[in-house]
Amino acid sequence: MTAVAHKMEETDDMRGNSSRGSRADARERRDIVSGTVMPENRLLRFVADPDGQVVPDVAAKLPGRGLWVEASKVAIAKAVEKKLFSRAAKAPVTADADLASRAEKALVARMLGDLGIARRAGSLVLGFDNVLRQLEGAKPPKLLIEAFDGASDGKRKLYAASHRLALGCVVIETLTSAELGLALGRENVIHAAVQPGGLADRLIFDAERLSGFRGRSERDS
Repeated sequence: MTAVAHKMEETDDMRGNSSRGSRADARERRDIVSGTVMPENRLLRFVADPDGQVVPDVAAKLPGRGLWVEASKVAIAKAVEKKLFSRAAKAPVTADADLASRAEKALVARMLGDLGIARRAGSLVLGFDNVLRQLEGAKPPKLLIEAFDGASDGKRKLYAASHRLALGCVVIETLTSAELGLALGRENVIHAAVQPGGLADRLIFDAERLSGFRGRSERDS
C-alpha cells in the first residue's frame, strides 16, 4: 500500500506557515494540462524564476504566479512538450525536458528532510519491534512508513496490527530503503512510524504527490 493525502496546513495563500494542515485536502487548483480541478495533494506547483525558467515549487512558497500540474511524470512531460507552461503563464517561459525528474527529486528531498526533523524531535521510531510496540502502546502513531523495496512479511504483520487495533493509520510506501537510510543515518531502514502532528500530516501530503511518480496510493483503513 502507499499513502493517500490527508489533512494539511499550508495553502498557497498562507506563505508564512511552513507546514500543511487540516484544510489543505479541501483546497483545489486547476491542472494546466487537463483543465481538471483537483485537490492540492494531487498537484505540484511550478513557477518561472527571474530568468523565465520553470522550476518545481514543492513547498508552494516561491513568489510568482503558480502553474499547477498533476503530480505525475506523464502530466509534467506533456506540459513541457506542449509548451503549456507558457500558455498558462501568458508569457514565454522555458521548461526543460528533465523537469519531471527534478520535481520528483525535490519531493523526495522534502520528505527525507521532514523524516530527519521527526527523528530529532523524537516523534519517529524505527524498526519492526519498536513500531509494533508503538502501535500497541498508549500513544500510537498516525503514520506508518514502509520501504517499498522491503520484504512483505513484516509489512503484513504491521498492517494487521494496525487493523486489529482499529488505529486508522495511514501507510506510505513511496520511498526506498536506501532513501530512508540516507535520511535517518542508518542502513536497511524498512519500518518506521511517526507520531500525530504537523510533520506526519506533511509527510502524508507529500507521499500522495510522490505516489503519482511511483504508483498511485491507497489508504489503510
